Amino acid sequence: DDCNVYVRSRRAGERVLAGLRKLYDRLRLQINEAKSAVDLAVRRKFLGFSFWVAAGSQVKLRVASKALDAMKAKVRELSNRNRGRSLPTVARDLAEYLRGWREYFKLAETPGVFSDLDKWIRHRLRCLQLKQWKHGRTVFRELRARAMSVDDAAMVAANTRRWWHNSALKLNFALPNRYFDRLGLPRLAP
Repeated sequence: DDCNVYVRSRRAGERVLAGLRKLYDRLRLQINEAKSAVDLAVRRKFLGFSFWVAAGSQVKLRVASKALDAMKAKVRELSNRNRGRSLPTVARDLAEYLRGWREYFKLAETPGVFSDLDKWIRHRLRCLQLKQWKHGRTVFRELRARAMSVDDAAMVAANTRRWWHNSALKLNFALPNRYFDRLGLPRLAP
């Protein structure tokens, strides 16, 4: 029920759109005027995808910004720090969603975007774990149990209320990507 028509020029696009309007009128079909436009392909989105021009004027597929925003909103909802759920439970729910999202958008040719999303998701999960440990003593004990140095563990434990900031400090060592792999969290980047 959706379609895109690609032509070389704006004039050709307007001519084709007028022809499609006549054809659809004869078929008694309605065109959604709010979604219809004659525009550059890189400015439009279709089924969550859009185009971008790479080096050498090569046109490639990417995830549309609206679809990325929707995905980030869903990840924020599933990894909310105030939901009172354990990290393995959150990782399991996220894994289910991320597997489906990754399979749908696997045609996109933007590995850097997927890599950045992976980093952001794991940052959120480290932040969640830090908040769940809550007190400085607990943070220190858990980080030391994960082989973090005394100085580094003390530095993170001293700022227990700055979860987002602290989760980017030294927590990559205590909660590495391997840890999230063991929890079953898929990586988006190929």
